[in-house]
Amino acid sequence: MQETIRIRTQGRGTVDITAEVEKLVSRSCVETGLCNLFIQHTSASLILCENADPDVRADLENFMQQLVRDGDPLFRHRAEGPDDMPAHIRNVLTSSSLTIPIADGRCLLGTWQGIYLWEHRFNAHMRNIIVTIQRG
Repeated sequence: MQETIRIRTQGRGTVDITAEVEKLVSRSCVETGLCNLFIQHTSASLILCENADPDVRADLENFMQQLVRDGDPLFRHRAEGPDDMPAHIRNVLTSSSLTIPIADGRCLLGTWQGIYLWEHRFNAHMRNIIVTIQRG
């Protein structure tokens, strides 16, 4: 089974997509297998992250802002503004895809794990995530 999740972001930050992914896994009727997520963009990414305390994601954002500064004169690529090249670097440092095992018809996420789209651009964007669910 393969479907596309379309997510409208609000700009830089994370969006919890765990429930949407779990809904697709449940609908697939796959009891044992793999769920692969792939984001079709180079300025946003996918992460597995702590889901109980939002401060964790805020701290990750603060850390990334220190690591990859917007408007850094080091970067030549600025076609879409000062956050353009930093967004691409953030994508490369994180992940464009995730693979999660499925058992008993559910994603085998840890107790405190959630699946997040991490938007790296300042402005809101529509993002496509391809979800492929395979029997094991």
